[in-house]
Amino acid sequence: MPSLQNDRLLRALLRQPVDRTPIWLMRQAGRYLPEYRETRRRAGSFLALCKDPALATEVTLQPIARFGLDAAILFSDILTVPDAMGLGLYFVEGEGPKFERPLRSEWEIRNLSAPDPTVELAYVLEAVRQIRRALDGSVPLIGFSGSPWTLACYMVEGGASEDYRTVKTLLYTRPDLMHRILEVTTQAVIDYLNAQIEAGAQAVMLFDSWGGVLAEEAFKTFSLPYLARIVSGLRREAQGRIVPSIVFTKGGGVWLEDLASIGADAVGLDWTMDIGRARTLVGDRVALQGNLDPAILFAPPDVVVREACKVLEAFGHGSGHVFNLGHGISQHTPPEHVAALVHAVQTESVKYHQKA
Repeated sequence: MPSLQNDRLLRALLRQPVDRTPIWLMRQAGRYLPEYRETRRRAGSFLALCKDPALATEVTLQPIARFGLDAAILFSDILTVPDAMGLGLYFVEGEGPKFERPLRSEWEIRNLSAPDPTVELAYVLEAVRQIRRALDGSVPLIGFSGSPWTLACYMVEGGASEDYRTVKTLLYTRPDLMHRILEVTTQAVIDYLNAQIEAGAQAVMLFDSWGGVLAEEAFKTFSLPYLARIVSGLRREAQGRIVPSIVFTKGGGVWLEDLASIGADAVGLDWTMDIGRARTLVGDRVALQGNLDPAILFAPPDVVVREACKVLEAFGHGSGHVFNLGHGISQHTPPEHVAALVHAVQTESVKYHQKA
């Protein structure tokens, strides 16, 4: 593999010195880009796009080519793991993901097993290999997975949910079955992320998208310990470099110090927490990623720039900050506003990394 020309992301995640703050965006390859919409049209469906390594490579590289971001993130979906477990993933236009066989019976839960990622998820690993070749050392590639709790929400509910009634009922009435799902899914995620690292991912991220819907005791019982188990099970080095890990719990600001203690290199923040206060709370234990409100990108470019500068100022001087949104970019975002954001971060952050 060629040497990495831009390693700002990896250095910042490890709190090593950088010349400016690196930036990438959650869901940076997506429907807000006309080139993505064209590739998806050619693929025929979202799932077909995910399962075609050449097209997944194409869309992964689109935002890098357009904006000059500091990292690429594998184009895939968190639900490929439960799909590989045999739950039958499909998508309904306007409704999102669904499962043909959600986990509702005790026997289904008892029979659940972790898939072999080199077999059932081989198409993802091939996409990782192809993306690495196509990037040719320009920027690092981030691999990712959903967290066990977040995956379990979809696996039990059968799709997206407004109130998480089914999965929370299971959690409180049959915690033994809930833990069974989480244990199997944890092993699946460890295997999956390590396979991505083996294939070429240079950093990995855990998306605990629905961790924030849990009560505190439930979060510390049914999400946090499984996140910690995954982090401890990850391969730490590949191709002579440390492979940093990022954990992101949407709505998890109240548990920031707990998340900072599980062994990950970085904690992602949603937009509800001041990043300066977060830095004070975690000290030098972890890097922080975030955390501009994605809705700010609907505002005119001058407002986008102003708000981006506020995030940079709030974090302050020194390394350990990866600029990102507080959640995924909206499909309605004007691409030129994203360009203004990236340019602002790449130019305005320099002063925070200069030695006095």
